Amino acid sequence: MFAKPQLLRVQRAAVVQSKRALHDLTTLPGRRPVISYGPPGYSAVSGHVVTVFGCTGFLGRYLVSKLARMGTQVIVPYRDEDEKRHLKPMGDLGQIVSMEWDIRNEDQIAECVRHSDIVYNLVGLHIVRINRNFKFADVHVAGAERIAKVAAKAGVERLVHVSHLNASTASASQFYRTKADGEERVKKAFPSATIVRPAAMFGYEDKLLNNIAMWPIWWKLNHGQTKIRPVIDVAQALANLMSIPQLPGTLSLPGPSTLTYEYLLELVETVTYRPPSRAPVVPKPIAQAVAKAAQVAWWPLISPDEVERRYIGDVNVPGDWEAVGVIPEEVENHAITYLRRYRLAKDYVRPVLFPTRPS
Repeated sequence: MFAKPQLLRVQRAAVVQSKRALHDLTTLPGRRPVISYGPPGYSAVSGHVVTVFGCTGFLGRYLVSKLARMGTQVIVPYRDEDEKRHLKPMGDLGQIVSMEWDIRNEDQIAECVRHSDIVYNLVGLHIVRINRNFKFADVHVAGAERIAKVAAKAGVERLVHVSHLNASTASASQFYRTKADGEERVKKAFPSATIVRPAAMFGYEDKLLNNIAMWPIWWKLNHGQTKIRPVIDVAQALANLMSIPQLPGTLSLPGPSTLTYEYLLELVETVTYRPPSRAPVVPKPIAQAVAKAAQVAWWPLISPDEVERRYIGDVNVPGDWEAVGVIPEEVENHAITYLRRYRLAKDYVRPVLFPTRPS
């Protein structure tokens, strides 16, 4: 047996020193080199410094986790101290750097992007309520333009701006209209920006499957015939963009299948072993009136613009998944993971069943 000092010498001798190779070098669009080193994983150093605006949201937390696991130093701008605490353990010591910011303050934005070579803008406003600080245009248009201008002025090499698959200046939804307006402002301020248009996303904290399980009545609007292309792989696609030196233009990331809200309602009921909802189909004028009345509550409820979106199907465009190296997965592959908690105790371990997809 070795003595302790001898054992340490043997362990040191057995360690294979890592050597840098050509694949460790990445040249950014501004000709600045980024060199990665260390073993792959949590404690590696990718050489990149990334700022993720909107990191405390549903998509942002998963993007931060994936970037940190690649050894990237991630700047996480936050507004509320409690909203960013869960991000700190996602990276090794010194990898997750939190900085307070306000989307209306250019100096704070500049400080957040000062050392970054890639900036992700995931900031979005899902609903607007009466007498609140921000409107759709404040965040999706003016805010997006401000981030793009400051990033360009700071010399950031790449900007990734997340929009929505249904973004259109001609849309009946103000949410979709402002998303489209924001895209144009970003392109003007940062011509080489990558615009990412994902469809509705599902996951642990989503506003899709969870909301259907809790409030099925609002998903029966339009008799559930509105078409949707749900997707889960957006965070991985965004993380993969970091290894691509430059990819200007617009990337559409729809789900692999076109479904309806009616099918998703049936999917949730089948997976959770719950009886079909007896809630009636609410006519659009009544739904709009209820949504307007709900705006006086201080907690988030359905808004009139959300009602409008329930009648707008996802656009039928091909996905650009190959460009980001991801194969999108079907919602059925993950449904039980996010819906099991809605089962009763007696049904908790019962087999997973799926409804028949409509032809």
